[in-house]
Amino acid sequence: MDSMEAPSPPFQSPSRSSQQLHFYLAVDRPQFKMETVVELLGVLGRRPWLPIVVSCSSRDELDALCSSLSTLPYISLAALYSDLAERDRTLVLEKFRKATINWNQQLNSAVVEEALDESEAEKEEKKSHLVVVTDVCLPLISSGESSLSARVLINYELPTKKETYTRRMTTCLAPGGIVINMVVGGEVTTLKSLEESAGIIIAEMPINISEIL
Repeated sequence: MDSMEAPSPPFQSPSRSSQQLHFYLAVDRPQFKMETVVELLGVLGRRPWLPIVVSCSSRDELDALCSSLSTLPYISLAALYSDLAERDRTLVLEKFRKATINWNQQLNSAVVEEALDESEAEKEEKKSHLVVVTDVCLPLISSGESSLSARVLINYELPTKKETYTRRMTTCLAPGGIVINMVVGGEVTTLKSLEESAGIIIAEMPINISEIL
């Protein structure tokens, strides 16, 4: 992670397709995962309005992630968990979807206007938007909730089942989005099993990941 390059200029983007890209990011030991995801978001999180979802398996993981990521000043952070009030859940989902709309409009805009004197509210709105979610609190497509449609999905804990991996993609990721799987040494077998069962290719994450957003 130390060799990661600074992000590309905010409003430059290569041509995009609807095909989702799958990568893995190897971590030597479990205790280094948190430090690594903070470094990763230190690169990705500086893109205005970039919609990111970090998916984890338990409430303990969610709480630990929120505690560490809340210190990043360029990210607007929210969480979806089991005892979140319905009204608050709706607000989190709506705010995130507004970020995805702004991100897509930004990519499709030929002319970019940069405000010289932005208010604090405008600066807050332009932060990258990140939602941390547990598997039990993913959007319920069957109940009428829409996919989060994030540009980046980070699997903080690698799912062991194809069904879980697929559900995270379906409920969290936009067409043409990027999946980054955090993999600890002993999970290589699980990664290969997911590739085979899901019929996908999971490549090593490139150093200049920000250039393919």
